[in-house]
Amino acid sequence: MDQGDVNAKLLHSRDGGQHWTAIGTMPNKAFLHFTSKTTALSGNSISQDGGKTWHSLPVPKGIVGDAYFHDAKNGWAVIQSNKVMYVKRTLDGGKSWSTVMTKKLIEPLAGSLIRSAGTNDSWVELIGGTGMTQTSYSLFHTADGGKSWKTVIANSTAGGGPAPGFSTEYHNGHSNKGSKPGPLYVVNPKVAFMGGSCPACDHPNSIGWTKDAGTTWVNSKVAFDGYGDTYLAIADANHGWWITTENVKTSVMYTTTDGGVHWNQVHIFR
Repeated sequence: MDQGDVNAKLLHSRDGGQHWTAIGTMPNKAFLHFTSKTTALSGNSISQDGGKTWHSLPVPKGIVGDAYFHDAKNGWAVIQSNKVMYVKRTLDGGKSWSTVMTKKLIEPLAGSLIRSAGTNDSWVELIGGTGMTQTSYSLFHTADGGKSWKTVIANSTAGGGPAPGFSTEYHNGHSNKGSKPGPLYVVNPKVAFMGGSCPACDHPNSIGWTKDAGTTWVNSKVAFDGYGDTYLAIADANHGWWITTENVKTSVMYTTTDGGVHWNQVHIFR
């Protein structure tokens, strides 16, 4: 989840959501996930008492965006130096880091986003330049601890320049709809969904997915309103939830039961 406010409270329920109790505050604005009832991770912060207290795990110098720890030992980070991007991996909770991917950069990275669905699994999104409401980005995937990588998405734009890690002549990567990246949700080492955003479009929100670890990419034909942030939660290859937001309109929730092909409006937040 995206906490939004760094001082956001962490709530806990023991009865399926009927009652909630505040148990602590969030350490940062990174992606929060639990690996057990007591162990939680958010960026390079870890809690082993259910979110009551947190401490930081070491990260390499020059980090771009948040590190992602799959568990207390296995983590991933992106750094950049002298127009070169490095994906780093740790197996010992951040004490040591090794390079598992290197890419030359034409322009400096503006950010990165990492998700992991297993100790050897990592999905790395590199966010590049922005111009004319367009942002260039790339998405890479490894399922073998970084020994080999697939280029899942390489979205170059006229305003943002080439997709990070590639030259302007590269045109072989899959394309996600939209002129900017939307939320990324990884279900397992084979299935991942990603939104797209087009601020200049009448219906700015789109979505795409892979169900074969990034070998192919499918873009849904649907597009929805909402010029604010969007949120994804995907349960499996077929079932998911998608929330669109708007500053002057109500937020809307959609669900899919057929893997993203069709989305049905199920709730309006009033």
